[in-house]
Amino acid sequence: MRTLEMFFDYICPFCKRGYEYLEELIAEDPNLFADIKIEWHPCEAHPRPESYGLHSDLCIQGMYFAEDVGADIWRYHTRMFDATLVSRINIEDVSALAEFVSDIVDAEAFTEALTSGRYKERGQAGNDYAYKTSGIWAVPSYRLDGRELNAVENVGVTKDELRAFCLL
Repeated sequence: MRTLEMFFDYICPFCKRGYEYLEELIAEDPNLFADIKIEWHPCEAHPRPESYGLHSDLCIQGMYFAEDVGADIWRYHTRMFDATLVSRINIEDVSALAEFVSDIVDAEAFTEALTSGRYKERGQAGNDYAYKTSGIWAVPSYRLDGRELNAVENVGVTKDELRAFCLL
């Protein structure tokens, strides 16, 4: 089994588009992904303490919680992209996030996990893995079989580029 790593940030519109392209490619040609496992690597485009805009660290920590409790991770990703880029909820408010995903995960357990900081180190480790270990410069970026498909900053990747990358 091959592993496709996707590096992304929930506040990045190009990442949302790259995520949607991946969903579309799987729906269009499930055989293309029959031997590919997807590994999710959320990372903050603008990590704290930088003061640029809202921070997605709680969304990312919530993803690790969702994975740990066996939630539908595709639904979680879709919901977080919606939270940040469509509904524009306050993603720095744990209560608002918990309410937004309450049909996917237990809101009370989600709130406890995020307010306790249980996933904070894991989120930081994800940033380190993306930027220090994997050499990510812009998101979304992908890794597969020792190859890289990196986004062009403020452009992203195209669906055709992603398809060709997965075919090789």
